[in-house]
Amino acid sequence: MPYGYNGKILHVNLTTGEFEVEEPSESFYRKYLGGSALNMYYLLKELPSNADPLGPDNVLALSVGVTTGAPVSGQSRMTSTAKSPLTGCIGDAQCGGFFPAEMKFAGFDAFIIKGKASKPVYLWVNDGQYELRDAGHLWGKITGEVEAALEEELGDKNIEVAQVGPAGEAGVRFSSIINMSNRANGRTGMGAVMGSKNLKAVVVRGKEGKKKFRMADKQAVINLARHGADIFPESDIAGLGKYGTAETTGAQHSVGGLPTYNFNSGVFEEWEKIDGATMYDTVLKGAAEGKQDLRGRDTCYSCTVRCKRVVEITEGPYKVDPHYGGPEYETTSTFGNYCGVSDLAAVSYANQLCNQYGMDTISCGATIAWAMECFENGKITAADTGGIELKFGNADAMVKMVEMIAGGEGFGKVLGMGSAAAAEEIGRGTEEYLITSHRQEAPAHMPQMKRSLGLIYAVNPFGADHESSEHDGVYEGRRVSYADRMDLLGLTKVQPRRSLGPEKVRFARLTQYFYSVMDSVNVCQFVFGPAWQLYGPQELQDLITHVTGWDMTIDELLAVGQRRVNMMRAFNAREGVDRAQDKLPEKMFKRALKGGKSDGIKVDREEFEAGLDEYYRQNDWDVETGVPTRHKLEELELGWVADQLNL
Repeated sequence: MPYGYNGKILHVNLTTGEFEVEEPSESFYRKYLGGSALNMYYLLKELPSNADPLGPDNVLALSVGVTTGAPVSGQSRMTSTAKSPLTGCIGDAQCGGFFPAEMKFAGFDAFIIKGKASKPVYLWVNDGQYELRDAGHLWGKITGEVEAALEEELGDKNIEVAQVGPAGEAGVRFSSIINMSNRANGRTGMGAVMGSKNLKAVVVRGKEGKKKFRMADKQAVINLARHGADIFPESDIAGLGKYGTAETTGAQHSVGGLPTYNFNSGVFEEWEKIDGATMYDTVLKGAAEGKQDLRGRDTCYSCTVRCKRVVEITEGPYKVDPHYGGPEYETTSTFGNYCGVSDLAAVSYANQLCNQYGMDTISCGATIAWAMECFENGKITAADTGGIELKFGNADAMVKMVEMIAGGEGFGKVLGMGSAAAAEEIGRGTEEYLITSHRQEAPAHMPQMKRSLGLIYAVNPFGADHESSEHDGVYEGRRVSYADRMDLLGLTKVQPRRSLGPEKVRFARLTQYFYSVMDSVNVCQFVFGPAWQLYGPQELQDLITHVTGWDMTIDELLAVGQRRVNMMRAFNAREGVDRAQDKLPEKMFKRALKGGKSDGIKVDREEFEAGLDEYYRQNDWDVETGVPTRHKLEELELGWVADQLNL
């Protein structure tokens, strides 16, 4: 029997109702590790090119990694992958919570889902047994209602449910897959894919699976977990436990890197009203009673960090149920400073709506901010919005638009396509205000200030993303931060601030590989990483070895990450996506930021294009097209992918 993983993958054909259990070899698991890389293998093998993302030919892959379920912080993650209805490229998104570990204990490492059911169904997987059940009575219900109904129906309060909300059912292109009613496979529209298949939910339970979970060296894993718990209080992520990711709001503002008014400024004068400390003091569950120790903090399976926010608001126009969690930095930014809104209750309520209806908070808030800038400039009018004054700073308008998107109502139906598609439908010069790369809205970190991150926004196969490489600051200034860890990746040469020379491109590329392998092992990027996280590259290598028994090197891990990036780029090339789409929004080149320390700064086009060339060369890709070469694919044991591309 294998250590760590089950060695079983469940293939589900929703059209026919048929199942198949595959048992891949140990070498397969070592080559892909799980998560995103494993999913890419099946999508390239089984998804026909040029398939409609919302059609039955699309393949939705849900998978965990070889360490998922181990008793250590940061391992309970699940990746969903399919062709994205938002971007038309590969789609990929991760979630945390308890669902991933329970999925592993239920007996499977991945679900590969094809076809479309003739009516709404849910997949019920219980200790190695599986079946499709009718979900007609669940269709149209919000996430909390569905969870409660399934717990009663299945007679078990300990089931875990990954589901689509009404937004996913309606085809909102940035809809999410939600578990625990507050953890999301958020980006790239994986909820819309699941909804298009009439698959309301995947429900897992592994009563016996946890007992059977085998590790090569259980005591070493326990020791690693204890080490993390011991160093956590003095670590650089201790603040995440108390204040959540929104603790970084003030720091971003202070350097001019807090995206405000749809990326027109890097400062928001009212930032303190929506930051993590204010949330802790005012709206976290338990704040009113003065509770301290674990105020408003939830966790994922076996994690000591407990960074998940839990907000409760019982008075005022925006009441928030703690069942739906609370906003993190990306969410406070997109609904807050992006939109010029400083009402924390309104931001928290918008977050709740997204978790109830199943929508990505980043794309939702950013799309509304784009519409606000269009409204401010007369490109969109009250005649379009149904009379709503969609101006920066209007909290009520922001919340109303979230409701309209979730319900597919009026102008909300247009915005539910995402800002790039909405701009194409509306026209009138609205495309000038987009902040998208590969048609996905930018998260709350600014390419004007983080040049290598901007490069990754442009080249990342599934669109602008802030968790696909390490951020510039750890490799800039007078010294290399976290030098011992960075040494393991061969990164030793400190770079000038706001630079994008060859060594900075190398930093972006190598950390992209490392983040890529983390999305394949499926570990949390706040717990594991190359720099400021609780554990570094050595601990990730150790965890995999202790769980699986494989003596994997860091170079072997980086090869898995590189393999996954190349598979994604090859998928996009197969869909007709190449260098022409590797770009940043025009406004980031043409408009200088206003206010604060970033006043007057914009992205230098010549520097950016040179960085692109360098990135392709370093990857051994065709510089003219950005497509991986046969040489590179064969080096990564992906000759079969090169054959698909006729290279």
